[in-house]
Amino acid sequence: MAAPLPPLLVVMGVSGSGKSTVGAALAQRLGVPFADADDFHPPANIAKMTAGYALDDDDRHPWLEAIGEWLEEHAPRGGVISCSALKRSYRDQLRDHAPSISLVHLHGSREVIARRQSSRPGHFMPTSLLDSQFATLEPLGADEHGLVIDVDQEVDAIVDEYVARTTVRLSIVPPLNTAQES
Repeated sequence: MAAPLPPLLVVMGVSGSGKSTVGAALAQRLGVPFADADDFHPPANIAKMTAGYALDDDDRHPWLEAIGEWLEEHAPRGGVISCSALKRSYRDQLRDHAPSISLVHLHGSREVIARRQSSRPGHFMPTSLLDSQFATLEPLGADEHGLVIDVDQEVDAIVDEYVARTTVRLSIVPPLNTAQES
């Protein structure tokens, strides 16, 4: 039996949900590389958000392509990337590059996220765009491989929850019966 592939994760959610912090902690725990999707934004996108304007799908397309290419490159050895991936179509665009991704949706109430976002001075995404993020967010579909985790807890608890839930999921898969394969 072949060894399972290393995890290839997209840590998703609205701005201020802790994607970068949790993503880096997950990557460290899993022993795989980490990337922050914010680093893939072209300067025009950063300027637009800094000025208080939400990105549109045309702005996001090349950004998502770059993220998808990173995922595709890291699929054989695993990796974790933080990326808002708010719409199903954005996640589908990422899956076009790396069909094996798993999603970790960091979910929280608007109040919790606003409190967390206000503690990030100097970030290019202003708190004023939070409502547009929630309006854009599409929950994971039943056919999307992923977990929803509440962000109103410590980072280590979020990582522990991910590990526990994925270990449980893996442990309920019945072992391959090699005696019947002959």
